[in-house]
Amino acid sequence: MSARITRARGAEHARIMGVGAMRPERVVTNEEVCTWIDSSDQWIRERSGIVQRRFAKPEETVVDMALPACRAALEMAGLGPGDVDAVIVSTVTWYLQTPSAAAVLAERLGSTPAAAFDLSAACAGFSHGVGLASDMVRSGSARHVLVVGVEKLSDFTDRRDRSTAFLFGDGAGAVVVGPSETPGIGPTVWGSDGAQADVISQSTSWTSMRSEDGRTVAGDWPALTMVGQTVFRWAVWQMAPVAQKAMDAAGVTATDLAAFVPHQANVRIIDAMAKQLGLPEDLPVARDIAWMGNTSAASVPLAMERMLADGSAPSGGLALLIGFGAGLVYAAQVVELP
Repeated sequence: MSARITRARGAEHARIMGVGAMRPERVVTNEEVCTWIDSSDQWIRERSGIVQRRFAKPEETVVDMALPACRAALEMAGLGPGDVDAVIVSTVTWYLQTPSAAAVLAERLGSTPAAAFDLSAACAGFSHGVGLASDMVRSGSARHVLVVGVEKLSDFTDRRDRSTAFLFGDGAGAVVVGPSETPGIGPTVWGSDGAQADVISQSTSWTSMRSEDGRTVAGDWPALTMVGQTVFRWAVWQMAPVAQKAMDAAGVTATDLAAFVPHQANVRIIDAMAKQLGLPEDLPVARDIAWMGNTSAASVPLAMERMLADGSAPSGGLALLIGFGAGLVYAAQVVELP
């Protein structure tokens, strides 16, 4: 009789053990944005809820920003870099096709030979990463997983585009996902709608920038483009049911939640989703967008870290997370806050 493969055995449950954040030093006000486009502080606030955003230094990369966020998350979890078995970096703004930002980050962090890979799911990337990390811990392929949402969107913002120039910012948020004796991460509800891929996209492909000889660069630098009204309607009317499914899958109701932490795309989307879900009026809702702008994959962990730091969300409470964006893709889950 042939030998049989031994199945890895993981933890019964997984949870978020620690969270960390990195917010770049440079504050970019609405007044500064209005030197690029014809707009006003009042219009930007009313349109998006954004008061300011942060930009990284020109020489800073997503790895540079991810490092302090990861160290803070590990410290909160009571772990060291050598305890990390896998590193997942959710980003769409790493400037190299290869090597991955995750591999570079793992080495700089001191976590080699941890498994390391990048995940491209734009604004939903962090929730995708949490879902994958939970599955890895419970399947036995890893014990402790670092999940990082990090973006340097200032590199891909067209400051001449009035519809997007005021929206985006830079930053990094990280969590450690590890074993738990009780359920700490609910089932992930996720999906995609590639038929709407063009409503949030890169303005031009990398190959279109290549000259005829293939050795020099021609054309405009790519930037993010968005059909705002289409995205708004999709987020408001289709993402609230996804968030509800995540609560149903976790076996909780809105009254069981201690916080709602959606992707920080637009305060009007956040408020509309909260209303669609029938959330209690006194439930703390993340509005980190006012101070950080839309940071894509970094927005959910940054918002979670702020709520824990300022006391608006309690450690051990249940939070509903949801990310949604370019692809179009989405992911949601209920988690126990570290």
